[in-house]
Amino acid sequence: MQPVYKRILLKLSGEGLMGDREFGMSPEVIARLAEQIKHVRQLGVEICIVVGGGNIFRGAKEASKGMNRSVADQVGMLATIMNALYLQDALEKIGVEVRVMSGLNVPQVCEPYMYRKALNHLEKGRVIIFAAGTGNPYFTTDTGAALRASEMQCDALFKSTQVDGVYDSDPRQNTKAQRYDIISYNEVIEKRLKIMDTAAVVLAKESKVPIIVFSQKGEDSLIKAVCGEGKFTTIK
Repeated sequence: MQPVYKRILLKLSGEGLMGDREFGMSPEVIARLAEQIKHVRQLGVEICIVVGGGNIFRGAKEASKGMNRSVADQVGMLATIMNALYLQDALEKIGVEVRVMSGLNVPQVCEPYMYRKALNHLEKGRVIIFAAGTGNPYFTTDTGAALRASEMQCDALFKSTQVDGVYDSDPRQNTKAQRYDIISYNEVIEKRLKIMDTAAVVLAKESKVPIIVFSQKGEDSLIKAVCGEGKFTTIK
């Protein structure tokens, strides 16, 4: 298989790291993801990653219960750093050179995000994991992913989900839901398809970064999607 893209950003949900657990991280799931990321890198694709924190803490959900939104989002950003460090360790164990760069300044555990330094890491063949979103409350990790994909001049943003693309309704609740092979940014926004938040889709549109939505489940799903094979939806 030959890759379609030279540089990509992979957006992983925190929930996708849980496997069959109700909370936390599944070492087996993370190990499988790490192997696929290594394979993609060996194909010559430069790869950066944004990981969510929903398996540990969801800021918006806690804010809806009365917690201060800024504080809740800061806790959520710290959760993404925990996930990033866990994934970094899994990648390093299989020989992948990787750096974690954070939107929050936590110098004891990871590098602060700096645009030129991040580009330098990619050019040296390192995988970058961007943690803590944009470093600001009220912005989701989806928006952080679109921002970093734009800044890093990525050829595509790969959004890993629990289903194999974008549907007109939730296929887990509606057995007649229709999947799109290709859909425009505007359609996603106008139809309010909840695959990513609106700000992220608008930013990807303005930066002309296509979004590839694929299922994290399934053998070699990331590798296949990067090579243009398997089931996925392209938003462009």
